Amino acid sequence: MNIINMAQELASNSYPGRGIVIGTSQDGRYAVAAYFIMGRSENSRNRVFVEEGDGIRTQAFDPSKLTDPSLIIYAPVRVLGSHTIVTNGDQTDTIYEGMEKQLTFEQSLRSRTFEPDAPNYTPRISGILQVENGRFAYAMSILKSLDGNPASCSRYTFSYEAPAAGEGRFLHTYRKDGSPLPSFAGEPKRVEIKEDIDGFTDLLWNNLNADNKVSLFVRYIEIETGRWETRIVNKNQ
Repeated sequence: MNIINMAQELASNSYPGRGIVIGTSQDGRYAVAAYFIMGRSENSRNRVFVEEGDGIRTQAFDPSKLTDPSLIIYAPVRVLGSHTIVTNGDQTDTIYEGMEKQLTFEQSLRSRTFEPDAPNYTPRISGILQVENGRFAYAMSILKSLDGNPASCSRYTFSYEAPAAGEGRFLHTYRKDGSPLPSFAGEPKRVEIKEDIDGFTDLLWNNLNADNKVSLFVRYIEIETGRWETRIVNKNQ
């Protein structure tokens, strides 16, 4: 699989939907996690990321314009010990609670399927990073309908041990804009991560479609110490 230029990948797609990037900084010092949301409707665009504990939560920018909180208000990022969980929905809580009960990442997601938003049936995408004892590994998951069939859920989990410096994987909900929106297909894309946290934040934000982008979260976790830095960018300020 060829390594994709992240800036070009985003700039060439007006609507990848919600996206997760996980990987390693170019110098090998940091585990990297990024999550962005986009929106086409007023309800979807009326959101911001706010910090909550060690993670983040979505909330309405203008509460008076919030028409339906389901599927758009949730905690995309939570931390459980040495694990950082990143998802595009309330399955963040499902993973967190499952792992508290000693279930694996994959086992925790067995109780969930794609989102009930016919006709799109948006995939649930999830990622988990483990930074412990100077080592880093991660996994990603997608739960999607079988070619838009609401009766059939396809489950895919991808695990990455000792990931290479300067690269990561990119998983997003939709292949492109459309009606209905076509779900992501295939293995998470192999992408470059060349910049530091501010450079990578700028690269992602500046190449997301200007009309559709809503919010971006980026975290760099020092692999040796577990300490992290976070950046949040909201279109609504």
